[in-house]
Amino acid sequence: MISLVLIPNALEDPVFSLALVSFGLLLFALPFAFWSAGGNKTSSLVRLLISLANLLLTALLILRWWSSGHFPISNLYESLCFLAWAFTITQLLAERSWPSPLVAAISTPLALVSIGFANFVLPSTLQEASPLVPALRSSWLIMHVSVIMCSYASLLIGSALSMGVIFVDSQDSLELRSSSIGIGGFRKGANKTNPKVDANYQFNFSPIDLTRAEQLDSLSYRIITVGFLLLTVGLISGAVWANDAWGSWWSWDPKETWALVCWLFYAAYLHTRLTRGWSGRRPAIVAVTGFFVIILCYIGVNLMGIGLHSYGWFLD
Repeated sequence: MISLVLIPNALEDPVFSLALVSFGLLLFALPFAFWSAGGNKTSSLVRLLISLANLLLTALLILRWWSSGHFPISNLYESLCFLAWAFTITQLLAERSWPSPLVAAISTPLALVSIGFANFVLPSTLQEASPLVPALRSSWLIMHVSVIMCSYASLLIGSALSMGVIFVDSQDSLELRSSSIGIGGFRKGANKTNPKVDANYQFNFSPIDLTRAEQLDSLSYRIITVGFLLLTVGLISGAVWANDAWGSWWSWDPKETWALVCWLFYAAYLHTRLTRGWSGRRPAIVAVTGFFVIILCYIGVNLMGIGLHSYGWFLD
């Protein structure tokens, strides 16, 4: 019954067609991503499927941009499609820098939910393109919104990886040793010499293979760091744009306020790691809390239906 409804829509709307095929590719890649994560080996098939989905989502956004005449971020539908694209591109870039099947196992379902919710849950009235209000007709729209959405994607993926730090191998202690920036590839070795007696005592370090929890901790730390830097740039560009459009750098709009709360949460996360030397489950709890703060920041404005950043909510 559903397919009979989707086929005519796909034939009439090329944007929906691209979204439908992207959804199918992500859905097909999902079990292989989980299988690869279980075997701790990256899958070329998953990367191929995600790359194809990313290309189709890119085409979707370009086509939407061409048909609407403005950058496709003016409503909740376009925002979710862009977020799905950001999840896939973040996954591909993260796997290129830090090859791990865990990234695909986390980001693939997030992208799948985003594109699926946008096309199969939102009503058609919220999927239609609408003209931009005068304040949004600015070149700042592309920079500010794209950077913010990419930061959300990175922070959500990194925070979801932190959930694994809490639950994976929960009975084992994390003994990872690292500098404040680098992630440790060494574990402090045992030494029978008493350092208080022997002045020549030196710590012994030996190379190790990271456990699953330690690998999750390493990946989440790196990805969250990138997301935090993007969020910082996004907030600064938003403040400059707000001053140009409304004559005020900061108006305590609900979305602005919650974006600042998100920034403070992840600033606290990085502070605990860089200055306090925390690693493992304690900073992971902070990151997991930040995950839900971002969700509240992203859809909370629409739930309230107020503020300058409201896209409108389909329950109204």
